[in-house]
Amino acid sequence: MIIENVELFLFELPFIKSYQTSYGEMNQKRSIIVKLSTSDLSGYGEASTLPFPFYLPEYTDASYIVLKDLIIPKIIGKTINHPSEIYKFLDHIKGYKFAKTSVETAAWDLYSQQIKTPILQLLGGKNKEIEIGGAVGITQDKNKLLEEISLKIEQGYKRIKLKIKPGWDIKPLEIIRNNFPDVPLLADANSAYTLQDIDLLKALDNVNLMMIEQPLGWDDIIDHGELQKQIKTPICLDESILSLEDTRKAIKLNACKIINLKPGRVGGLTEAKKIHDLCQKHNIGVWCGGMLECSIGAFFTLSLATLDNFIYPAALNTNDYIDDIVTYKCLAENGKVNAPNFLSDFGVNEDKLRHYTILSKTMTMR
Repeated sequence: MIIENVELFLFELPFIKSYQTSYGEMNQKRSIIVKLSTSDLSGYGEASTLPFPFYLPEYTDASYIVLKDLIIPKIIGKTINHPSEIYKFLDHIKGYKFAKTSVETAAWDLYSQQIKTPILQLLGGKNKEIEIGGAVGITQDKNKLLEEISLKIEQGYKRIKLKIKPGWDIKPLEIIRNNFPDVPLLADANSAYTLQDIDLLKALDNVNLMMIEQPLGWDDIIDHGELQKQIKTPICLDESILSLEDTRKAIKLNACKIINLKPGRVGGLTEAKKIHDLCQKHNIGVWCGGMLECSIGAFFTLSLATLDNFIYPAALNTNDYIDDIVTYKCLAENGKVNAPNFLSDFGVNEDKLRHYTILSKTMTMR
């Protein structure tokens, strides 16, 4: 397939309510959609970065510039026989995994349509029914916290994730555990702690967490290995895992027992599948976390989450938005969702996409 036309859309979707984490508050999500077109088909992908460089160095506005000025000029007019071939055109560009993912997943969408085979089947996925977990942001109001968690449980979510930070960690987790003793619970620290907080991190063993996610530095593997030796709670690595090689090192150093495998963070579905397979070989369970994707990005994460070693409930953030850029929004029901066969099952709605777009660019093969 020859990429003849590319459109970039930088857009903002408003949340139903503000989203609070250890690195900031958001009232809307700024993201990027890439549309790749051949002579007869179009495929879509999402660069689901955050609007600030507090999670990883890459952020939305920078991703847009790199896509517009560096990535798209390298692929437009090129013949791509398989989505994995995208990488040979982009190897010279360091980092910008989310930007690369948007192009790679759009190529997967094209390829899937071309050969009339669902992406989940191409990846080897079998488990179409995917359990979904609920997430709760940082709130200082005890009653509000309990109300939010109670609602998530009533909605059928299969586990609860609480964002934590220094000063908001042990106490809310104890409150949750005392009121919901049996709910599967994980804490997401977003690299807010250091080994100097070892006593506090050891105390988390008492609240029976299914995992603690990225407690130490965003780019650290070594200290996580030291921490895992001293705590019983399984460590889940997120930000530290940017590639198959990072995964190999983490396993070698016993730095974690679980990995949050987000395709955008590692450069796309091709690399994510390799990481999944390596983790499965070494008995490291994985789960598919979220980057507050709209339904387009969610389609690809759900396709990936059908693989056998995704043994923990996935994230799905489409419920958090007032609207979406598809006709049939991807939503969980009773804490589960069926992975769709094709992105067209959601129906990309370009009128909605253009409504929420704040910046766009079209490039055509000469």
